Amino acid sequence: MNLSHVIAGHKSPGNVPGNPEPSRAVRLSLGWRAWWPYYVMIAPGLLFILIWDYIPMYEARMAFEQVRIIPPNIWVGLKQFQTLFASPVFYAVILNTLIISGMKLLFVFPVPILVALMLNEVRGGPLRKTIQSAIYLPHFLSWVVISGLFIALLSPSDGAVNDLLKLFGMQPVGFMTNTGAIRWVLVISEMWRSAGWDSLLYLAAIIAIDPQLYDAAEVDGANRWQKIVYITLPGIAPTIATLFILNMGMFLSAGLDQVFNMTNDVNRSTIDIIDTYVYRIGLQTGEYALGTAAGLFKGVIGFVLIILTHLVSKRLTGRGVW
Repeated sequence: MNLSHVIAGHKSPGNVPGNPEPSRAVRLSLGWRAWWPYYVMIAPGLLFILIWDYIPMYEARMAFEQVRIIPPNIWVGLKQFQTLFASPVFYAVILNTLIISGMKLLFVFPVPILVALMLNEVRGGPLRKTIQSAIYLPHFLSWVVISGLFIALLSPSDGAVNDLLKLFGMQPVGFMTNTGAIRWVLVISEMWRSAGWDSLLYLAAIIAIDPQLYDAAEVDGANRWQKIVYITLPGIAPTIATLFILNMGMFLSAGLDQVFNMTNDVNRSTIDIIDTYVYRIGLQTGEYALGTAAGLFKGVIGFVLIILTHLVSKRLTGRGVW
């Protein structure tokens, strides 16, 4: 039921020809009466965002304070940021974050698009459902389980991957302690976990494409590849642009749960990222203000990246987040 229909059917002096339109209060009352079930359904989600995303913003002021056990805290301005940027460890953490996030953006982001395109070409119903179930399953596993699985598979003594290497006469590799390989382990495990689930958005965008476009292309003699290039990819381009912009906003979030569960004393210097640094500084050593400053720095950079990516996308493709 449309709100305009509700207002049109409302019997009040405002509906009599020559009288003014209903007041804003009347329109709001009628709108609530018509749409209240939908407002109730979105209320839990809004409450969740309010509690976990907006209320904590108030505590970001801690980045500009010296935290005391007995309040009030002491305002110190930019002192925590000066301490942060004076630390060589923080620069190493930023470099690790940029490298890992860049590798994931380059190698992981395109995979769901390819998966969606391939699934769209699978015509058999049962086969398609079987494939989808298999590739969606890893998304529902926690990083604790996935990390344990990869540690077992990559074990240099009895892991399946090193058993294959030995079969071909190669020396076993300690992937989890090899500083040159551990970042690729993060990329591959992230790809295995998220590729199938993330392809759902692209599949939904493909389904929304007008089937008549494919029929017209087939009449013109287009093959499957040409349909993908000239119809499917342009049709899902807005979805790709939107998700790319949102991914850029999370660029400095290289995966706390994943890295935390795959970190050991040997590889920590290679995969220590901003999130694990904030956890270690803020919760393990109790330097709450310094940890808050690092988290605030990451959040501001993410916000700037979203704005810049949106503006570039708007200028180049005419599409953005808004």
